[in-house]
Order: sequence, then structure tokens, then C-alpha cells
Amino acid sequence: MRSIAIMNQKGGVGKTTTAVNLSAALAATGKKVGLIDLDPQAHASLHLGLDVLPDDPSIYNVLTGKTKLSETCKPIAEKLWVAGSSLDLAAAEIELVGVIGREIILRDKLRDEPPEVDYLLIDCPPSLGLLTLNALAAVTEVFIPLQPHFLALHGLSKLLETIDLVAARLNSQLQLSGIILCMYDANTRLAMEVGQDVEDFFQNAKGQAKPWANARMFQTRIRRNIRLAEAPSFGQSIFQYAPDSNGAEDYRKLAEEVIEERGEG
Repeated sequence: MRSIAIMNQKGGVGKTTTAVNLSAALAATGKKVGLIDLDPQAHASLHLGLDVLPDDPSIYNVLTGKTKLSETCKPIAEKLWVAGSSLDLAAAEIELVGVIGREIILRDKLRDEPPEVDYLLIDCPPSLGLLTLNALAAVTEVFIPLQPHFLALHGLSKLLETIDLVAARLNSQLQLSGIILCMYDANTRLAMEVGQDVEDFFQNAKGQAKPWANARMFQTRIRRNIRLAEAPSFGQSIFQYAPDSNGAEDYRKLAEEVIEERGEG
């Protein structure tokens, strides 16, 4: 099983869009996929038409109680399930403040009951708090979606610092394995320059004793596409909502790259 956290502390960069549509694209290839919505905004859940009601078990109950992850998993499509989130999750960081080992609760739950999937993706919240730490402690890989502009580069150093810290203290297996450029406009010089800067940075990092030493920037660029923005309001992935759109084409290609990078095709 490959376990991957999709993270960026900056909102609006395509994080949840990538978590949802990459999960759906991988499932469409025949891979068994699980998606954990670890964001209190529950956008990944809503994006796939899952509205967690007050009495429904959610990832909040997994982190703060004795609920098993399997009790929260809802089948969304063939080969794809989602462990849903709700606004209750926002209280988890406060409720767990005095709990010993609060950063590794999710890791322990996954070890107690390993999901029977080929890919487990986690949609992290747009922050570097306790929920994101739980995700990073539980997975072996991180994908970072980036919007190609200057502020994205500015925030990248903080992301790398967090990944480095978690790898040193909580999860020695953690690796940053992929950078995904989202909302890409090939007609702007800025997008190309930022993309080149990011690629140069990770090329220069190869061989260093860092969790991003083997990171790659995926060649697939997720282009700006209005259909990607519309799909969540219909509770559908891009493949259900607009299967012939540029957004669907881009996420299909990204899924192929993800599979091929490990020779899993």
C-alpha cells in the first residue's frame, strides 16, 4: 500500500481538488483507493457527495474516540471509498491537547486496522497543526500541490521544514515524493519561471540527506479549468461531471505518472 498525504498550508492551491480527482483517477485504473478527509472544512467529502450527518461516525470520532477507521468509510465509486469529515474535527486539536502521543493517533489506528487498498490518500487541512502532523506521521509519502506564483515558493520552505521535522522525530520513512503544479497557465511567463525554479531546487537537492532528496516535479500540469471548479457543487469528481474536459484529461495523466513512477503499471 502506498500512503500519500496531500498537503499545503496555503488554501486555494488545488489541494482538495487534487486529493479527490487523483483518488478517482487511480480508482478508474482498477486500483483500490481510500481517501481520508482530514480537513474540518470537509471539502473532499462534499466534493464526492458525502455529507456527514451529526450522528454519523467520522474521522473526528476516529481521532478522539474508539471508532475504527472502517466504520467511517463510505463507498463512493467502484474501487474508491472515503472516510468523511465534518466541522466537529475543528475541535479535535483542542480536545487532544493533553493526550499523550496525540501526533500519532491516526498512525496507530491504521496499524491496528490496515486498510485493504493499493493507495491511501489523505487530504490535509490548510495548516501545519496537529491534524497535518497526524497525517505526516501516518504516511510514507507527501505530494505538494503548488500554484505557480511567487508566494507559492515563499511557503514551500515552511512545508519542507515541517516535513523535515516530522521525518526526524515521528516518521523516519517520510519522503516528499512529488510536486504537482496546479492552476497552470502555459501562456504566462511567470508560470514557466516558477515551474523551472521549483524543478531546479529539487534537482539540486538530489543526494542530500533530506526527505525531499528523491522528490520529482510531475510533468503533468493541472491546467486552469472551470469544470474543475464547478464539479464540487454537484458532489462529483471531474470524471463524473465532465469526463471530456481538460481537468479530467490532466488528472488521468497525473494518475498514470503516479503509477508509472514505481513501475506499478
